[in-house]
Amino acid sequence: MWPNISAAPFLLTGFPGLEAAHHWISIPLDLHPLLCSLRLCASWQWHSDDHSLHEPMYYFLAMLAGTDLMVTLTTMPTVMGVLWMNHREISHGACFLQAYFIHSLSVVESGILLAMAYDRFIAIHNPLRYTSILTNIRVVMLGMGAFMRGFISIIPVILRLFSFPYCHSHVLSHAFCLHQEVMKLACADITFNRLYPVILVCLTIFLDSLIILFSYILILKTVMGIASGEERTKALNTCISHISCVLIFYVTVIGLSFIYRFGKNVPSVVHIIMSYVYFLFPPLMNPIIYSIKTKQIQYGILRLLSKDRFGS
Repeated sequence: MWPNISAAPFLLTGFPGLEAAHHWISIPLDLHPLLCSLRLCASWQWHSDDHSLHEPMYYFLAMLAGTDLMVTLTTMPTVMGVLWMNHREISHGACFLQAYFIHSLSVVESGILLAMAYDRFIAIHNPLRYTSILTNIRVVMLGMGAFMRGFISIIPVILRLFSFPYCHSHVLSHAFCLHQEVMKLACADITFNRLYPVILVCLTIFLDSLIILFSYILILKTVMGIASGEERTKALNTCISHISCVLIFYVTVIGLSFIYRFGKNVPSVVHIIMSYVYFLFPPLMNPIIYSIKTKQIQYGILRLLSKDRFGS
């Protein structure tokens, strides 16, 4: 029989070998939730003040901003606890709940990026019917579908974690909980928890990326049929921001998945760096990309700043 030490809390890990520098490492991370919060607040401010932003693409941008903020708020409390106070203990329930939100939000973000690809396809392929096809109700339904798919699909593997006894080492290699790490500490048959995520990733994130790729093939075909070179450039320019966010998200998530599944000989520091890049880099880069490439958002920011400055 396995020894019954399931009640022992899990122990989180910061940056091994750099414990003395944890306070310095936390400084740039402190700005992360602040930037995400400001981005979301600004997004809603733009929507309420600027009717030119009352278009499907900007609603999807607000959903993406909300998802990025939720990812940050899910991971940062334990990360800051480890870096600031060396508080490493986390209860099983809190750990499983954190893992649930982390993995659910990954599927949600993939779904939102897919919806944004559909938005770009309709805008370029059928611009005259753009607003009649992507009505507010359909935009809300697409957003709700992305969130429901993410939060429902992860439930089975997380519920299984509650039933496992944990008698191996309780030390996790990150400052937050990931399902693929926690399940390896269980002293039980974890076949379902190994297979289900693979199937889920194939049916959601991998399939989403293929559909996005196919949608851009159709977009490129449509753009090549436009006679004017200037109009072709203008049409493709509206997709650059979305393509950049798609590449950042899928390259990091696929890279992290491959390292966990096939990188047994990869140094642990690579696992740690990739996980932090995956959870922190996309939420940081998404607002920068869209702020640089979208003139309406630039104008919205300038109006918001001038309004706050002059109090009008």
